[in-house]
Amino acid sequence: MDITRQAFHNQLPAIIAAIADAHFVAIDLELSGIPGKQINRPRVDGVYGDGKPSLQQRYEETKKAAEQYQVLQLGMTCVGENRDRGVYVVRPYNFFLNPVPDEKMNVERIFSYQSGAVDFLLGHKFRMEAPFLEGVHYFSRTEEATARRIAAERQDKATIGDMQIRPDDTATLELIKRLREEVVTWKNRTTPMPDFLNFAAVGFDQALHPERGLNSFQRRLIHQYIRAEHPDLVTVTRTGFIQILPYVKEREDANQQYRDKAFEERLTKQIGLRWLVEAICGNDLSAIDAHSFYTTQKTRQERAAAEFISVRELLKGNSTVLVGHNLFLDLIYFHACFFGPLPDKVEDFQRTIHEMFPRIIDTKYLATHNIEPPALAGSSLEELDMRFSKQEEPVLELHPEHLKYAFARPAHEAGFDSYLTAKVLVRLSAALEKSGLYLEENNKPFSDDDENYFTPSEGRSPECQSLEEGSGGDPHDINGFARHLPASEESSECSQRQSKYTSTPQRSTFANATVFDLLGDIASDEDPATLTLKPQKIERAVSKKGAKRERKNEAEMGKRMPAWESAFWDLYGNKLRVNGTVEGICDVGYWPYQDGE
Repeated sequence: MDITRQAFHNQLPAIIAAIADAHFVAIDLELSGIPGKQINRPRVDGVYGDGKPSLQQRYEETKKAAEQYQVLQLGMTCVGENRDRGVYVVRPYNFFLNPVPDEKMNVERIFSYQSGAVDFLLGHKFRMEAPFLEGVHYFSRTEEATARRIAAERQDKATIGDMQIRPDDTATLELIKRLREEVVTWKNRTTPMPDFLNFAAVGFDQALHPERGLNSFQRRLIHQYIRAEHPDLVTVTRTGFIQILPYVKEREDANQQYRDKAFEERLTKQIGLRWLVEAICGNDLSAIDAHSFYTTQKTRQERAAAEFISVRELLKGNSTVLVGHNLFLDLIYFHACFFGPLPDKVEDFQRTIHEMFPRIIDTKYLATHNIEPPALAGSSLEELDMRFSKQEEPVLELHPEHLKYAFARPAHEAGFDSYLTAKVLVRLSAALEKSGLYLEENNKPFSDDDENYFTPSEGRSPECQSLEEGSGGDPHDINGFARHLPASEESSECSQRQSKYTSTPQRSTFANATVFDLLGDIASDEDPATLTLKPQKIERAVSKKGAKRERKNEAEMGKRMPAWESAFWDLYGNKLRVNGTVEGICDVGYWPYQDGE
């Protein structure tokens, strides 16, 4: 479902309700630029070389890019689990992000575009004008704090510096002289009316000569004069003139309340997409006015408000599992976009991410864990989806209001890629658990030739592109895609990276690209002893918290993905694949049993 800026506010309750109902939420980003290849990267000891970077170096390179470039599109897929029907219900969303804040918030945002990224996006029919015309507004937490500080400073008149008038500025001196005389005359009037004074430039007429109104310098000077010389009066800016009134505390308090409410309403709308991120984190959403939806129908408004308040309370303190493919890059941009400045040390970043998102899953890590030699060709999102679309269980279906991707496969649209990520997670995790194996962790990195580590694309062959026309069949049946997919041998072409951002990866000796292949293919021609795959029974797996977790009933294996309480996630959860680094992975912390652990 595409959500535009115009539709976002009224769709917000339904989207937040989908997050509250979600078993997990998968995300994907499209960016205005990515980290480039580093030549002669400095080592820790200061010596330059072309060897693998450390995780800290990779983090610094990505952090620099995230601070320079813009998130243009966010894909978010909410996956709910219907246990009664034994299906996972999928709700994909696609949002453009508007990089231009509301000018009345007085917050400037500087961003740039990378030529290679623009060329790539245009090549995939990305509408470069859409973020500006249809994009949903957002503020990071830091930008929100800045807007509040500026608003408070504007309210505090004592912080406003006085303007000085040059001795030779006769026009301005004459203006102040006339202002002084008119104010004194008005204050000395013998009748109670008029109870206000309108002060304008000479010759101003709102109907005939609106262009002769006071300019910004003159208006500020008048406010300054009245504030300093007549504390018993207040000034109000009108179109072309200044209105001067006696100070009345009750009226001024009411006006201040009105201004504060208007500011909060405008700020709430500017925060925009970040409300969804806060919902995923399980944070407080009480700043969203539950009565601001469906304002034209009072009965509908009250019902919507009550439902929204209920969902809001359900979310509070309950974070949702966050999923992505190659999630290390996305999380860094995600943090810079919605939270604020990134820490300098990767350890601090890991700690911060774990605090905000206690449970995260990288499908890239699931697909490549403990595979030697590494096989990048088989871990692209699209090839994983093709392989697992042939798997009949677990059963997934698109929600009736989210059928766009039943008929089209728009490559590198963030919403579509988040949808693929969700499908891959459900089926890959179920396949791994059904195997009855835990793969011993060795944290070995990818091969040296994986140097072009970040790409907005994992390229598509003509065969893959032909799938974009539609799937046919039942639009709710995600499994129906399998009938239109090429054989696994042919589908491998789809994983070859054709963008100039990446080098072409090599298949492994055994052509086993994923854990799933290893689980299913070691049967005919190959000697299992030659593979560095070391099984452990699930019953033996112990969580980092020290408590043993049990394996589910054999009859349920493969029909559902592993429960969050399963020991399965002690191994696969909270670990991010970071290709081409010395460490190979980024471990963000232990996998909690439940929220708040």
